[in-house]
Amino acid sequence: MWKYRLNNMYRYLAIIVLFAFYGSFIGIDAWSANGSRRDATNLPEVTVESNRNKIVHILAYVRDYSTMSSATDTVHLFREKLVDFMLLPNERVKFKGWNIPRILTSKSYYRFTNSEGLDSVSDESSFHFSWADWVGLPPLERLPEALSYKECGVDTLHGKYSACEAWKKDKDIVNVKVDLLADKRGRRWCPTVKGFFQDGVDFYDFRLSMNYENVLGNDISPLDLTDYSFTVESNGRGHEMERIKSEKEKFYFTTKSDVYIIDREYISAKDARKWESHNYEDEEVELFEPANAPPLDAMTLQLIDRVGKVDKGQVRVELPPDERLGCGKLRNDNFNIGKRALFMLKELTGITLFKSRKNMKSHWRKFKDERIRRMKEENEQKF
Repeated sequence: MWKYRLNNMYRYLAIIVLFAFYGSFIGIDAWSANGSRRDATNLPEVTVESNRNKIVHILAYVRDYSTMSSATDTVHLFREKLVDFMLLPNERVKFKGWNIPRILTSKSYYRFTNSEGLDSVSDESSFHFSWADWVGLPPLERLPEALSYKECGVDTLHGKYSACEAWKKDKDIVNVKVDLLADKRGRRWCPTVKGFFQDGVDFYDFRLSMNYENVLGNDISPLDLTDYSFTVESNGRGHEMERIKSEKEKFYFTTKSDVYIIDREYISAKDARKWESHNYEDEEVELFEPANAPPLDAMTLQLIDRVGKVDKGQVRVELPPDERLGCGKLRNDNFNIGKRALFMLKELTGITLFKSRKNMKSHWRKFKDERIRRMKEENEQKF
C-alpha cells in the first residue's frame, strides 16, 4: 500500500512541476505584486498539415475577352468562369490531375456583327474560339541569378529575337512578364500550348504576366501565384476550329484573359478523385468574384445588359419552322409509325414468336404432304 501511495505522490509532483514550468514559460500562472494576474503571452497561429494531403487543389476566377473575325464577320465574347486545377507536387501519387482550367460554371455573352449591318447578341454560340481554355498554370521556376538572395531588383533575359523575360522583385512580391514568341525557351511557361506551335498555327502575339506573393526562397511556384493574365493573337485556331471555316476564308482570333486565384489547399488523393468525378452540371455553382478583380468596363457592362434583355421565348416563336421536319404524307407516315409500334408490342407480348412457330409448322406440314404426293406419283408411273 505504501508503495502505491509513493508512486502516486511522485506522479502528482511531476505534474505540478511540469505545469509550473509550462505556466512560467507562457506566463499564464504569473501574478503581479498587487495580486492581479498578468496578461498571457500571445502565441502565433500554427497550421498543421497532414502527410496524406499531397495534392494541391486550386480554385480560380477567370475573365475572358475573345474575338473571332474574318473579312466580313466578327464575333465578340465576354465570359466569366469559375475553374479549378489539380496539381501534384509529389509525382509519387497515383493521380494524374490537370493543369489546364476545368470549368465548374460559366456565363457567356456574345455579340455578332458583319459588314451588312448585323448587330445581335446572345448567351449561346456554336463557335469555340477562345484560347483561355488551353492556357494553364505556369510551372515551378527558379529566380534569375541576379535576383537570388536579394530583397529587391529587376532583371531582363533576352531571347533570340527580343526580350524574353522581364523580372521584378520587391521583398516577397515577384512579377514576371514573358514573351513566348521571343524565344522557344519561353514556351516552358505554358506547356499546354506547345502542340499548337507544332501544328503550324501562326501566332502574332503571345504574352504572359504573372504575380506572386510570399516568395521566401529562390523558387516561384503555383502555390505563390495570386493572379496572371495573357494575350494571344493568332491566324487560325487549330483542332475543332477547322470545322467552321472554309479553306479560302481566313479567321483571326484574339484572347485577353485575366485569372485570379481564389483559394488553394492540400487534399488527399481520395478527395481529389471525388472532385474529379463530381458532375457540376447537376447543381448550381455560383460565380465568385474576388475583391482584387477590377470593375468591368462600360462596353462589357452594356453587352451584359443587352444579353440580359433578350426574350428567348419570343425569339423561338419568330423563327421560321424548318421545312425538313415536316412531311405532306402524314397519313402514310402515321400508318408506318403505327405498324412499327404494333410490331414492337407483338415482340414484347410474344405474339410474333407464337405466329412464327405456327407458320413454321404449317409450312412443314405442306412440305411433307407435297413430298408424299410426289412419291406416290413416281411409284404409280413405275408400275
